[in-house]
Amino acid sequence: LTKQEKRPLFLAPDFDRWLDESDAEMELRAKEEERLNKLRIESQGSPETLTSLKKGYLFMYNLVQFLGFSWIFVNMTVRFFILGKESFYDTFHTLADMMYFCQMLSAVEMINAAIGVTKSPVMPSLIQLCGRNFILFIIFGTMEEMQNKAVVFFVFYSWSAIEIFRYPFYMLSCIDMDWKVLTWLRYTVWIPLYPLGCLAEAVSVIQSIPVFNETGRFSFTLPYPVKIKVRFSFFLQIYLILLFLGLYINFRHLYKQRRRRFGQKKKKV
Repeated sequence: LTKQEKRPLFLAPDFDRWLDESDAEMELRAKEEERLNKLRIESQGSPETLTSLKKGYLFMYNLVQFLGFSWIFVNMTVRFFILGKESFYDTFHTLADMMYFCQMLSAVEMINAAIGVTKSPVMPSLIQLCGRNFILFIIFGTMEEMQNKAVVFFVFYSWSAIEIFRYPFYMLSCIDMDWKVLTWLRYTVWIPLYPLGCLAEAVSVIQSIPVFNETGRFSFTLPYPVKIKVRFSFFLQIYLILLFLGLYINFRHLYKQRRRRFGQKKKKV
C-alpha cells in the first residue's frame, strides 16, 4: 500500500481511532496499570472471595456450636426421661466437658463482633459471655459442693435450649436461607427461657454464698493497717445485682431485634 503512487479508493484513515505518539503512550500506560491492578486484586483476594471465606467461616463456627449445644440438650432430655430427678444431681459430671468447650468457643462470637466480622453489638455478647463463664468456671467449676446440686441441670438446660435455635438461625443466614419457623423461634423462645435461665443462675449464686463462706475460698485480708477480711460472698452479692442489670440490657436488646424483625410494616400510599 505504501509503495503505490496513488492511494487506493477503499483506503481511508479512521480518525475515530487516530492516536498520536502521546495518546499511544497514555493508552499503553493505562493498559499496564489495569494489568497491575488485576494482579494486585488476584494476590490480595477479590471482595467476592473474601465474602465467601467469611460466610464459610461463620457457617462452620455456628455449625460446631449448634452441634455442641444440641448434644447437651438431647443428652439431658434423654437422661431426664430415663432417670427422672436422679439425672439432676450428676449433670455437671456428665456434661461439663462439652459445656466448657462450647462456652470457651463462645469467646469467638464476641471477637467477631469486636473486629467487625459480624454486625452484632459487642456489649450484649460480652455480658452474656462473662456471666455464663462466671457461673460455669467459678461457681460450678471451683466448688465441688455445687456440682452435685440440681440447679446445675436447670442452668445448663436453659442455656442449651436457647442456643439450639439461635445458632442454626445464624448458620442458615450465612447461606442466605430464611426458614420462617426457625426465625420465629429464634426471636421468640428467649422470652420465657432467658428470664428462667437468669433465675437459675441467681439461685446457683445464692446457694454458693454459704459454701464460699465456709471454705473461705477467694477470700482475702487487706494489708496493714486495715486488716479487714473481705469475703468472696460480698462480691457474689454485688454480682446478683449486676446479673439482673445484665438481664435488663440483653432483654432490651433482644426485644428491639424482635420488634425490628416482626414489626408492623408501614403501608405505601
